[in-house]
Amino acid sequence: MRAVQITRFGGPEVLDIVDVPEPEAGPGQKVYDVSTAGVNYADTHQIENSYLAAQQLPLVPGAEFVGTPVGGGQRVVGLLDGGGYAEKVAANDVLTWPVPDGVSDEQALSLVLQGTTAWHLLRTSAHLAEGESVVVIAGAGGVGSLAVQLARRWGAGRVIATASSPEKRELAESLGAHATVDPALADGDPKAFTGALREANGGKPVDIVLEMTGGNVFAGSLSALAPFGRLVAYGMAARTETKAVPPGALMQRSRAVIGFWLAHCMARPQMLDAAMTDLLQQVADGQLHPVIGGRYPLSEVRRAHEDLLARRTTGKLVLDPAR
Repeated sequence: MRAVQITRFGGPEVLDIVDVPEPEAGPGQKVYDVSTAGVNYADTHQIENSYLAAQQLPLVPGAEFVGTPVGGGQRVVGLLDGGGYAEKVAANDVLTWPVPDGVSDEQALSLVLQGTTAWHLLRTSAHLAEGESVVVIAGAGGVGSLAVQLARRWGAGRVIATASSPEKRELAESLGAHATVDPALADGDPKAFTGALREANGGKPVDIVLEMTGGNVFAGSLSALAPFGRLVAYGMAARTETKAVPPGALMQRSRAVIGFWLAHCMARPQMLDAAMTDLLQQVADGQLHPVIGGRYPLSEVRRAHEDLLARRTTGKLVLDPAR
């Protein structure tokens, strides 16, 4: 079968289309014909070997798919520990969910990693309470565009999104953000970014920040927190590790810094079941609107990664393994 494989670490240039053996089902698994594969920002870390878990070569990237069992059956969306950029995958039964007829492949794929991340960032990590202010870093991205909508649905008092272009800021506002901020303000001075976040919140510190950049954005976001505020870190898009936060800096304002990695939910499938059941129903009912960023042929996987790294995209990117 055709698949994308890497045999060396690096950027998009290491993504090669090759023929590999078809997967075989292990205990509790089925083999699926893939109709659509999802692309995530974490995949760009995986192929660099700069992700939270060390990678082994050779590898086929990709952590999510939509497909049907070989021989026929119910269309499902599934979560994988790799191998998704391919025509067929072997997936664990406990990490697949039936896709309702009214939900597209792209919509379903926007939920399985990015949607469940947004859901747990707000519910499990930040414990959003009604009336609290929420800052969503990269509010036009895959996770951010869903987090903006969920925060509004779950009663946030004010939602502030950051986005790197006027078009992306307009999109975030159309999804429900009360105000938007340009993250470029953090490039030279974290204090300027802190000031912009507080200004967007009516001059007051903020309660929750969902942060996936690191570096100055992390520092500026932390300084913007109100007493008992929570910063949830779930990415390092800037490719720079943030300096340690002294305990005294947290105690002075009773602030919290919380880390989140969806991989830990895979060991507790009930956490994913709760999020996916809720999210799929919201999409089917027309209450949640995933932003679809583009469908690329499998043969153009390098371009998909290039566009993602260059911040030319919004919402969910997917691959078509038949092209």
